[in-house]
This record gives sequence, C-alpha cells and structure tokens, in this order.
Amino acid sequence: MNAFRLGLRQLRRDWRAGELTILALALVIAVASVSSVNFFTSRIHQALELQANDLLGGDLVLVSRDPIAAQRRDHARDAGLRSAATVEFPTMVLAGEQSQLVGLKAVSANYPLRGRNRIAPEQFAPDEAVAHGPEPGTAWADGRLMNALKLEVGETVQVGETTLRIGAVLTSEPTQSGGMISGFVPRLLMNLEDLPATELVQPASRVRYRLLVAGAPEQVEQLRRQWQDTLAPGEELNSVKDARPQVRTALERGERFLGLAALVSVLLAGAAVAMAARRYVSRHLDNCAVMRCLGASQAVINRLYLYQMLVLGLLASALGVALGYLAQGGLVLFLGELARIQLPAPSAWPVALGMLTGMITLLGFAMPPILQLANVSTMRVIRRDLGRLQINSLLAYSAGSAAFVVLALLQAQDTRLALTILAGLVVLLLALAALVGVLLLILKPLSRQGRASWRFGLVNISRRAGSSMLQMMGFSIGLMALLLLTVVRTDLLEEWQGKVPADAPNRFLINVQPEQLDQVEGFFARQGIEVPELYPMVRMRLVEINGQAVSEDDFATERGKRLATREFNLSWAADLQADNNIVAGRWWDEDEHGRPMLSVEQGIAEELDLQLGDTLTYRAAGQQFTAPITSLRTVEWDSFRANFFVLAPPGVLEGFPVSYMSAFYLPADEHQVLNDLVQQFPNITVFDVDAIMGQVRRIIARVTLAVEYVFVFTLLAGLMVMYAAIHSSRDERIHEAAVLRTLGARRSQLLGSLMLEYAGLGLMSGLVAALSAGGVGMVVAERIFELEYAPGPTLWFGGMLIGALGIGIAGTLGTRFVINQPPLRTLRSV
Repeated sequence: MNAFRLGLRQLRRDWRAGELTILALALVIAVASVSSVNFFTSRIHQALELQANDLLGGDLVLVSRDPIAAQRRDHARDAGLRSAATVEFPTMVLAGEQSQLVGLKAVSANYPLRGRNRIAPEQFAPDEAVAHGPEPGTAWADGRLMNALKLEVGETVQVGETTLRIGAVLTSEPTQSGGMISGFVPRLLMNLEDLPATELVQPASRVRYRLLVAGAPEQVEQLRRQWQDTLAPGEELNSVKDARPQVRTALERGERFLGLAALVSVLLAGAAVAMAARRYVSRHLDNCAVMRCLGASQAVINRLYLYQMLVLGLLASALGVALGYLAQGGLVLFLGELARIQLPAPSAWPVALGMLTGMITLLGFAMPPILQLANVSTMRVIRRDLGRLQINSLLAYSAGSAAFVVLALLQAQDTRLALTILAGLVVLLLALAALVGVLLLILKPLSRQGRASWRFGLVNISRRAGSSMLQMMGFSIGLMALLLLTVVRTDLLEEWQGKVPADAPNRFLINVQPEQLDQVEGFFARQGIEVPELYPMVRMRLVEINGQAVSEDDFATERGKRLATREFNLSWAADLQADNNIVAGRWWDEDEHGRPMLSVEQGIAEELDLQLGDTLTYRAAGQQFTAPITSLRTVEWDSFRANFFVLAPPGVLEGFPVSYMSAFYLPADEHQVLNDLVQQFPNITVFDVDAIMGQVRRIIARVTLAVEYVFVFTLLAGLMVMYAAIHSSRDERIHEAAVLRTLGARRSQLLGSLMLEYAGLGLMSGLVAALSAGGVGMVVAERIFELEYAPGPTLWFGGMLIGALGIGIAGTLGTRFVINQPPLRTLRSV
C-alpha cells in the first residue's frame, strides 16, 4: 500500500510537470479510435437482432424464383402454422403522362405475420401500424413514388393492364430491403388478388416468390428441417438469423475494414507511447538510483511504476472510451442512414474492448523500457545509459506484441483476414523503413555543403537516424492515408469516368417478349431514335459441372458460393461483340451454329474454377442441356453495353423460355419517349442507369466519408508519433543549443537549422508517402477497378509540398523553445 501511495504521488507530480502528456494523449487517441467503431457496430448488431423477426415478416421464409407449390402452404397449415405469400419484382407504373420504375410487391391480405406495416393517410402525416396489406383494388405507395409521380392519396396508377387506387402512403413494411437496395427504386404494395389482372408476370420474368410462416418456435424449427431436405432448385430458406442479409453482409464488411483501420491508429499510438516511455525512463534514472541506494528492491520499484502505469492507463482509457462514444455519433450520421433501422443504445462490450485496448497498448509498449529502471546501477545513471535490454523487458515486448495480435483478431473477427492485414502492415512498415534508410544515406553527403544552418540542420537528420526514421515513418503513414483518400481516389475516379464514352448506354430495357420484338423496333423507328439491338436472354441455373452436381460447398469464395446458387442470364450470338476479347479457345464458325458450345467470361470461370473443355449442365423450366466450354473471353463491363457471362451459338437455346433486353443511350430531355414506351408495352421494365449510378455514388461518398472519419484518428496518431519523436530529443536539443550559443551561434542560425531539419524531414516524408500511396493506388486500380493507373505529378509534388510545409512548420513551432533556454542555466544543470 505504501508503494501504491508513493506511486500516486509521483504520478501527480509527473503529470503536473508534463511528463505524461504524450503517453496519455496517445492512449486516448488509440482507445477513442477503436471505441468509436465498436460502439457503432454494437448498435447495428443489436438492432438487427432485435428486429430480426420483423425484418422477415415471419419466423421462416421460403424464397423461390418459381411459383411455390400449394402443397407447401398446406404443409404449413397442417403443422399448425400461419402462412402468408408475397410476389416481388421490378416494373414500370404510370400516372397520367409520367412513368416510374418501382419495386412492386403483391401481398396476401394477412401480410405480415410478424411486425407491422406502417401507413399514413397523406404525405408527411403521422403514420399508424397495421397488421394487414392493401385491400383489393388499392395499393400503398411510398413517399418517393408519391413525389416522383406527383400523386395524392385517392388518385390512381396504372400497373400493367390494370388500374389501382392509392389507398395510403407506405412509410415502412417489415421485409423492405435495406437502404442500399431499396434506395434505388420507390416501392408499391398491392394485394395479391390483383396481380393476375396486371398481366406483368410473363415467362422468364424476374420474379421472386415468398411464402412466410409463423407460429410456435418448435413447430417452425421442425418445418424448417423438413423443408431443408426437400428444397427444389431455385428455392432457399431464410430464418430470423438471415434477416436482411444484404445489410448484414455489407455492414459486417464495413465494420471489419473500419475496425482494422482503427488498429492502425492503435499501432501508431503504441509507437508514440514507446518513444514517450523512453524519455520518461531517461528522466527517472536518478530517482531510481536514489531509491536503490536507500534500500528499495527491484520488486518495489517495479510495483511503484506498475501502479503508476495502471492508474494512468485506466484514466486515459476511460477518457478515450467517452470520446469514442461521442465520436460514434459521426459514424451513425455517415453510415446509419444506409441501414434504415433504429439504433438502440450500445452494449457494454465496446467499453470493455476499449479499456482492454488502452491497457494492452500502454503495458505492451511502455512497460518494457520502464521495467529496466529497476535494474539501473549507479554507474549507468552517471553515464545516462540504460544498458542492454533485460530478459524481462524482452518478455514484456513479446507479451505486448502477442496481446496486440489478439486484439487484432478480436477486432477483425476473422483470423485469416486479421493475420493478412497484420502481415501486410509489417511488410509496409519494413518497406517504409528501408526507403527511409536509403533517403537518409542519400542525405548524408549533402550535409557537408552549404552554410552553417544548412549543414547543421541536415547533420541533425542523419545523426539522429533512429529518431528521424521513426518521425518519418509515422508521418509518412499519416500522409499516405491522406493522399490515398484525396489525390489517388480522385485520379482513380477520373480514370474510370474517362473510360466511359459520353454516349454510353444509360437506359436498359428488360422483359421484352419475343412477340413484341417487331413492335418495339417499330416504336423506336417512329420516334426517330436509332433502333437499339435487342439481345435474347434465357434465365437458367447451373446444376452440373463435368457431370457432378453443383453445391455451394464446393467453392471457397463468397462470390463463388453465390454464383453456384443463383440463376444465370444466358444468351446466344453469331458474332463476338467489340467489347469482348477471346483469351482462350476460339469463337464458333457459322457452320457450327446449332451445336452445343459455350463461351464463358474469364472472371466467372476463375470463380467457379472452370477450364476449357469442361462441360456445364443448365436447367430451366424443367428442361436442361449440356455443352462444353470452347472459349474464355474478357468483357469490358464498364462500357455499360449489354453483355453476358455465358454465350452459346444461335440454334442452341431457342427452345427455352426467352425474353429480350437492350441497352441504349437517351438524352435526358427525351425522357417522354420512355413514358410512351411503357404506356404501349406495360410489361417492359426500364432501368434508368443514371438514377441508379447516382444512388451508388451517394452511397460510396457516404462510406468514403466514414472511412476518412476513422482515418482522422490515424492522422492524429501519426502526428503523435512525430510529436513524441520531437519531444524525445528535447533535452539533447537544449544542451546542443546551449553549447552552440556559448560558442557564438546566433539564435537566427539555430532557428534556421531547426526549420531546415524539419522541412527536410517533411520533404522526405512526403516523398515516401507519395511513393507508397502511388504503389497502393496502382495495386487497387489493377486488382479491384481493372484500370491502368499511373500516379501523376500532382501526387509527388503534392506529397512533398504538404510534408515540407506541414512538418516544417509543426516541427519548428514544437521545438522553438530550445533556443530560448538561457545557456548558463542549461550548462549548470549538466
């Protein structure tokens, strides 16, 4: 207890003296970074769990692309369960002269079984919860559709071949997809009894059928097990654990990325803590020597400083957790709207993880040098030398590193992903260290030339190689993040946009029926618009590869698993399109038309591990066919033209249910053409790519803001490393300045050398950051965007200029005090 009280007194004294400021600030930044992300993700997870049943609209949902057999509903009824049905697909609706693409859902009268629909009598009026769907002959439109078509409650809309009256404004409904899906199109809810009159459901239409079931948990689980073993191709079961899979998957990926980005802040903060701890140790050598002379044992000294670090860590971590809770409000602002769910208060787990992060960072990075204090001899104090690292300090470093790896695993919740990121971070740090070392070697000869201020400033950089390297690495990582999120991101977007021609297709037509081909072509000809090419499209499911049944368990990647369970859009073509290129095999000749042959897009072939000569078996409408892969091809998907993963020669797929699609360019001021088209052909769906891309850009912009928001902590941690490095050489600089001033150096010369030293550090840091950002940008461009990206001069000059000015000004202001210390006072203290 005496050691604890003495530790608290020393802690108060050191805090008043400013000895612990850097340690505390670095910890607060690290904990705030991790806590803000975890508070946000905790709220998202709780919201998804609390609303799971309501999100599904039932306890169990059978989903199919084909009409669900009536026996399924009878089976649920016999098991004592309630059931409801929905049919959902995109289509166009009309109101007067206006048309609009909507997500249409036809529901049975008792929909939903769980949760409630919420409707309002008019736009912006208070809504109410109802446990039923629209009455026959009516529909409920959401606010976006009401605004787009300038509708009022009581007016009518044309849906296919029938007319429905708007009975209410739909404010929410349980199974509405998350914001990232439903944000594309407005929604219209109608009664299932009215669906046949619309005549919109045609062969090959993109329709999704659902059968919702609710009841006692035991009966639901029993039915789930029975249905799981009898699922037909194209059917899948969703339980409450699968609610909102798009939102859950997207947010989980975002959470992992943000969490790992926060770990970079923790690592940088740890470096600042380690550097600050070294200076803290050097200033406590005399205290420890005196205590050793007065009979204090090594164990007592270790306990004394351990108590100090524990108290400091708990206080700084608590403050970091509090700031993290406030900061997560910003993440809610940037990302919460995408989920479109009410977020409850966070759990206690982020608090515990934040405190754990703070203690691991402090004890892992600060305690190893502090443990050396107990072993310092009187002679080493006189020499101001800590000596070699002791075994216990090495063990402490090892324990700290292992604890940080555990922290990364907890944060990522994915062992492979966490280890990959950590390995990549180590490689990046080693590469940065090597690059910084090369620059320091190049700098050394330059320090022998020029005026005194020039020589002294450059000599300081090369003479303090270790300190300079840490400063440059810390600020280079911060600058690299800044450059990636500004210059490189802008360059990549411009590069991508530059590949899309001004007249690239911005409208897509789907669900054109074979008997409508001549009429649709005639319509465009009458409008004076170039007739777009209409491509056949057959929806089929891949059921066998080389005679073996396809199962999602056969594929390692998430995309491969999805491809194995989804339907493909196949087409046929006599000639290869200009934006396609054969990379293996050959295209078919005219005399091979009618022979079973397939051309597969290279990317999907890699995902499914397909090779030339493999045979694929597809099934549609109870029919199936088998054909070998005779060619692999690349596709320029960013051309926005109609393209398909799998193609066959003419004469192979014509016997299957087929619809036609097209892509064409239409100026914005000719949108009336689309209204006329939909009025004449109600079953045709028009996708406005401009509107969809606008939604995508807004989502990307919001997610980018969230990433930049988290990287603010990284930049702060990088600045903390620089400040800690500057602070660690404070005493040495004061002594040097005193000696130089005693020998006749002017204050202006010393100030000039400081400015030159930090401007030089900043210039080299900016160059390192630009090189790193350019390299990462090239990898991202090639592997993700499939672009040819070459960093431009803006990146190089911008990085060096920002580095030279930023670090130069900050470093000079941070160390200017050394030249203001009276030389006599400094020399007397030596």
